Amino acid sequence: MRREGTNPNDVQMSDVLCDFCRAEWTLERLFIEGHHGSCICGDCLSAAYRHVSIESKSDAQPGYKCTMCLEERLDPAYRSPTHPEAFVCRRCVKLAATALEKDPEAGWERPGGRRQREAPDES
Repeated sequence: MRREGTNPNDVQMSDVLCDFCRAEWTLERLFIEGHHGSCICGDCLSAAYRHVSIESKSDAQPGYKCTMCLEERLDPAYRSPTHPEAFVCRRCVKLAATALEKDPEAGWERPGGRRQREAPDES
């Protein structure tokens, strides 16, 4: 998401916020962007991954709208504890986790390790 009042022709790192915790994007804080400027930081992605892929929990009723892909989804989702309008579906969690893991400079690792058994994806 973008900070209110952001100049669309001059977006700064500090204008980019995590949809799930509202933290600013910094060189130290990893971010993944979804559709139409939606973002999730590495910390929120770790929490979401633990929730939907390791603990097999969901905070959403079927038909919720994922903040990252903007689709109505049936699969499990993580809901922000501080911004309850923000959901991320398991598919987006897995895609974001894979993308961050492939970046050697990021140094991000999925919770539980890469070999952690995941719940099946119901895309």
